[in-house]
Amino acid sequence: MKRLTQIIQQIGHPFSSFIMMLGELMRLLKYIISGLSYSLKRPQLIIKEIFFSGVLSLLIIAVSGWFVGMVLGLQGYNTLQRFGSVSVLGSLVALSLLRELGPVLTAILFAARAGSGMTAEIGLMKATEQLDAMSVMAVDPIKRVVVPKFISGIIAVPLLTALFDSCGILGGRFVGVTLLKLDQGTFWSQMQGSVGFHDDIVNGLLKALCFGVVVSLISVYQGLQAQATAEGVSAATTRTVVHSALAVLAMDFILTAFMF
Repeated sequence: MKRLTQIIQQIGHPFSSFIMMLGELMRLLKYIISGLSYSLKRPQLIIKEIFFSGVLSLLIIAVSGWFVGMVLGLQGYNTLQRFGSVSVLGSLVALSLLRELGPVLTAILFAARAGSGMTAEIGLMKATEQLDAMSVMAVDPIKRVVVPKFISGIIAVPLLTALFDSCGILGGRFVGVTLLKLDQGTFWSQMQGSVGFHDDIVNGLLKALCFGVVVSLISVYQGLQAQATAEGVSAATTRTVVHSALAVLAMDFILTAFMF
């Protein structure tokens, strides 16, 4: 009986831990929402975090989008050539980026660069007792530190997604028109005729907005939960990237089922 109890505990522990983490995330989200007014009255805090989360991520997003677009253009051309319909290459590249690859890859790259940085910064502030010092001085660390980072992530991810999509389309155009000698007018006209503003562009940005909320929430949560040691902060940053990637992929399936 004791052995059976241990087996049941081992099987159930991951599920119970997951449910507890969801509850803690929702509680943190409630605290963040209650502190929005404090941070919105101090825009300099948000601007500083947007610079860290968004501006410093421009290069990796732009370069990644360009190469992803080039790969889509090359693979799409090879696939469409079998069916004799290479003229729709522009539509294939644009729809793939706007609907799926743009929001998903941007969110994962954001988690790897900016999200892990958020976690590390909050974790180090916790390890050096800066958060405790704020509490002693009657400054709420959630409102002062966490909320601006959360808002910056929500703002930055959709904007970075738009940049990723634009660079990806230009990369696909470079491969299709410049390298493979497709007609430029056909490339753009097919893209314009197949891409819908609401169904593709708006829904893709809504996806990015949802991903921004999830990734930012996970990043600040892991920073607050990090153990006050070097190993604890390192483990928290790793969990941020892994959990954010899994959450983005799972949410992408759910959103795609409802949107498209």
